[in-house]
Amino acid sequence: MKKNIALVAGGYSGEYVISVKSAAVIEKHLDSSKYDVYKISITRDGWNYTGADGQLVAVDKNDFSLTINGNKVTFDAVFIGIHGTPGEDGRLQGYFEMLGIPFTSCGMVSSALTFNKSYCNKVVAALDVVNVSKSVHIFKDQPFDTQAILQELRLPVFVKPAEGGSSIGMSKVNTAEELAPAIEKAFHEDVQILIEEFVKGREITCGLYKTNGQLTVLPPTEIISGKEFFDYEAKYTPGVSREVTPAEAPADVLTLIQETAKKLYDKLNCRGIVRMDFIWEEANNRLFFLEVNTMPGQSENSIVPQQVRAAGMTLQEFYGTLIEECLRK
Repeated sequence: MKKNIALVAGGYSGEYVISVKSAAVIEKHLDSSKYDVYKISITRDGWNYTGADGQLVAVDKNDFSLTINGNKVTFDAVFIGIHGTPGEDGRLQGYFEMLGIPFTSCGMVSSALTFNKSYCNKVVAALDVVNVSKSVHIFKDQPFDTQAILQELRLPVFVKPAEGGSSIGMSKVNTAEELAPAIEKAFHEDVQILIEEFVKGREITCGLYKTNGQLTVLPPTEIISGKEFFDYEAKYTPGVSREVTPAEAPADVLTLIQETAKKLYDKLNCRGIVRMDFIWEEANNRLFFLEVNTMPGQSENSIVPQQVRAAGMTLQEFYGTLIEECLRK
């Protein structure tokens, strides 16, 4: 008997467009012989499923169900396809946990922690498994002093929203005069900001997921940006950056990255597909933690789909594995 799967898309953040693209790819590659898929758009205006007749059907949030032509549809599992809030920051995860509906991503606490780059950095640093760049965490409603920040950190620094993705609102600051405008830019996106020292090196990332208690680490990817850093344009404009999968780095470095990613996955209590981003400081042969993505991009050219194909899997096999794993819980 086929399972009913809700695929949630959209969200409330500036990553809405990317989320819609990811969800379209996920929907395309879910096995229709095993799953009846209902794509549900979650926006601030409402949570709706669009029926075959084009009519919107609102989700009953009391039990996350749909009523279509008089028939009540409930769900065996939810495939979360939302980047940013509320699908990556723990909000939907907590809702589904309360309802007892299985879902494909990390749980509420792990999602909330990893979504906040500053708090996540503090926890990862305390785990003592990888280097973490020195940083300062500031808040919009609390006073801060740019001079004091520059006394604590050495230039250049990155200024980024603490809770945000796709490099939206992010700046690289090379001079003292650039810091205040960069902070103002980031505060347009979030009420918390992470300011961290720049680490010169090669950005290498790998996806990993757990099935039946066993971690599978996908082939790592090196991101080579055509811009000063991997910003929104570099991520989503064809030809601006190169992504090399498998990464062409020394074997011992790739092994270190994969083993470190596995340790972090377990210690942060992750579930589902997670992408861990690192900077390899080639000059000193040191590995730095960058961030955890608990809902990595799934458009056809996104990094995780590249890694899945490099591992010899189809996206249909991969997405099916994620669903079957969450159904075991």
